[in-house]
Amino acid sequence: MPTRNVVPVSPRSQAPAPRLAQAIIVVALLLYGTMTVLNVVRARPPEGQLVVCVGLVLALFGVQFAVSSPGARQWPTSRKALMLGLQALLTFAPLVWFGVSWGSMEGPLAASLLLTLPSRYAWTGYGALVAFIPAYNLLAGATVDLVLYFTIAGALTGLVIYGLTRLTDLVRELHDAREELARMAVAQERLRFARDLHDLLGYSLSAITLKGELIQRLITTRPEKAREETASVLQVARQALADVRLVSSGYRDMSLAEEAESASTVLSAADVRAQVDVRCGRLHPVVDTVLATALREGVTNILRHSRVRVCTIRAERDEETVRLGLTNDHPHEQGHIPSDDSGGSGLDNLRCRLTAIGGGLSAGLQGDGRFRLDVWAPLRPRSQEEAEPLLFQPARREKTSLA
Repeated sequence: MPTRNVVPVSPRSQAPAPRLAQAIIVVALLLYGTMTVLNVVRARPPEGQLVVCVGLVLALFGVQFAVSSPGARQWPTSRKALMLGLQALLTFAPLVWFGVSWGSMEGPLAASLLLTLPSRYAWTGYGALVAFIPAYNLLAGATVDLVLYFTIAGALTGLVIYGLTRLTDLVRELHDAREELARMAVAQERLRFARDLHDLLGYSLSAITLKGELIQRLITTRPEKAREETASVLQVARQALADVRLVSSGYRDMSLAEEAESASTVLSAADVRAQVDVRCGRLHPVVDTVLATALREGVTNILRHSRVRVCTIRAERDEETVRLGLTNDHPHEQGHIPSDDSGGSGLDNLRCRLTAIGGGLSAGLQGDGRFRLDVWAPLRPRSQEEAEPLLFQPARREKTSLA
């Protein structure tokens, strides 16, 4: 399976941080406030009136900054109404002292209407407030060009502040979503690591235990055979070490045919007669790996929890499906009989892997008391994108027999 190429993303190409987006709003509000002060200065008011104007501008844009803050959209209705009332007072009251010099200060209030009111009322309120600007300035005796300037400036100010605030909200949501995805990726990697450790090492460690017990029995009576089994244990240990390296790097691929051969050897070492019949031919790498994992888990359960003497392993194609069956002649020990309902961590892992590619499994006791595990999978995985996260882009693993 081809390995996916991941192109690193430069920090400069990512979306701006929420603090930067918030800083842009602050700068924009300061510039709009400065424009208002300059409009008043142009009329050359007394010094005291200018000081009052600066104070009102700071108060107005302070309220606007609060309304544009990230948590303002979650304010209760009473608080929103209070802030809108205060901003309306700071917007219209100065008209008594400054007249047309107050300019287009209705723009920030228009933005607040869009940010706080429900959508069905927000744009109606925005339109009514923008229409108020030319009506007031005409009644106040402003020239036509000044009326047009104040109207356009007020409408544009409202839209710009509203747009910048919503963009800041979106940037914050984007960064929150990225952090959540990062946490999910870490959790998924931990789950993958735990599954692979269970599926790979559980089998190898069971084989080492069985072969160690066999060596202990043979060391006094058949030392030559014990030496052979010792070499076999070393081989299994090397394979376990290779599996650990593959799990830690996230790459592994398994073959059903090879796993069936290894299972036969391990079962024989445990004095279990294995009847192996695997006739599947070449399989898709993902399907091959999942079925091999299923076989390994089934054999591990047999060796751990049953007094089996004969184990049958069969795998064959059935039209567009591959079926794998494991049957042993003795039921599992009391308390260790997995089924479709009880499962267990191993069967649950397999069920997740098989479901991802469109397969499934069933496990339980048959009428004659024998335990049977049936696994099936399509010849082609249902979804490459769904299968890859569970298998983490397999590459060919080191081929070493367990025998």
